Amino acid sequence: MLKVGITGGIGSGKSTVARIFSLLGVPVYDADSAAKRLMHEDAGLRSSIIEAFGERAYPDGKLDRGWLAGQVFNDPAKLTLLNALVHPLTIADAKAWMERQTAPYTLKEAALLFESGSDKGLDAVIGVSAPEELRVRRVMEREHTTEEEIRKRISQQMSESEKIGRCDFIIHNDGVHMVIPQVLALHEELKALAASHA
Repeated sequence: MLKVGITGGIGSGKSTVARIFSLLGVPVYDADSAAKRLMHEDAGLRSSIIEAFGERAYPDGKLDRGWLAGQVFNDPAKLTLLNALVHPLTIADAKAWMERQTAPYTLKEAALLFESGSDKGLDAVIGVSAPEELRVRRVMEREHTTEEEIRKRISQQMSESEKIGRCDFIIHNDGVHMVIPQVLALHEELKALAASHA
């Protein structure tokens, strides 16, 4: 079975593209959702987060994501620390999940695919690309936040050109190219690739 990653910068539309693949019957592992689940459910991870950030991270025994986000997003060292705790567990969880699938290929959706080292062990990576202005506008509409806040988050991510340059396939979600025909064509290509790998 072919293991394929899908990534893109904030506001690129990678989750929308992943959903289209999912509708085609492709199993999709959402690394962001998995990380949130593991932060709630994994006792060892909970202990590590409490040790690193204090009891305030889990008031009443439940993760306070808003508080934790506030701690890490303006402090690169704390963000690096949190990622170092969460990413290895998410990578192991994704690997185990992929091994249980029976489809010709699976998708692993992750914003920080390259940054976290999650691309290792994958056969190919799809990049979802969109111009920065469009990405900013999408996130402003979705999250009702300021342009300044979004640009700050973009500046903390790997640059679009570097990220897309490391991908094997590109989906252009730029408001000009139609996305569904691109996904359908790539789906056929990946099925053929999976058959040749089998």
